[in-house]
Amino acid sequence: MDHVGITRDERIATITIDRQKKLNALNPEVIDELGEAFRSLENDDAIGAVILTGAGEKAFVAGADIGVLAEMDSLSGVEVSRQGQEVFRAIERSPKPVIAAVGGYALGGGCELALACHLRIASDNARFGLPEVGLGIIPGYGGTIRLARIVGLGRALELTLTGEMIGAEKAEAMGLVNAVVPQAELMDRARTMAGTIASKAPVALRMALESVYQALDTSTAEALRYESSLFGLLASTDDMKEGMAAFMEKRKADFKGS
Repeated sequence: MDHVGITRDERIATITIDRQKKLNALNPEVIDELGEAFRSLENDDAIGAVILTGAGEKAFVAGADIGVLAEMDSLSGVEVSRQGQEVFRAIERSPKPVIAAVGGYALGGGCELALACHLRIASDNARFGLPEVGLGIIPGYGGTIRLARIVGLGRALELTLTGEMIGAEKAEAMGLVNAVVPQAELMDRARTMAGTIASKAPVALRMALESVYQALDTSTAEALRYESSLFGLLASTDDMKEGMAAFMEKRKADFKGS
């Protein structure tokens, strides 16, 4: 792949968007490569967690490539939006927990990409925003849906309608990011969190994510029934037996993902 790379370190995979001359801006090729990268990890039992980041110190992803957007007509605009939505939805529904390590600008499509990840860690120089209304468009990769679910309706409308760019501390205060760290510590903090997650039972992690995101699209009663079904299924796994035994024997669990 030309703009997206994958590295592996024990049970952690790091996906890096590297298009630094364009501040890692998204275009159709980058989005396709992102989809390919996540598909390649989906069934990799050696990987327990994924970190998504951008190359360089200036940007996570500064947004969608304006040169591409400026050429859109009605039909191609729908296609551009749906391509991004499909890949971002796949990231959100990844069976591997995904942590966005956000340094520098995460604007427009870059902010939407971070929102599609399960957790977000920001460096102290991170900047978030959805400036699309200033360009005569709206967020098209799921930002109008995910932001409100994460920070609440009022804050989401404020950011979406003003196009305001906010810093990392304000993003943390409103719940947009889980933690803010000095820029030099960003990847270490992301790897520490990913390592903690990857040490847990893989099947339980997958089903926890499935239960949470299923609940967003169903009624409370349906979500509770679905949760109890997953809870029951986990009782038949070797990982459940190992986790319970390790707790009672006061030792570290050795999960096998089965």
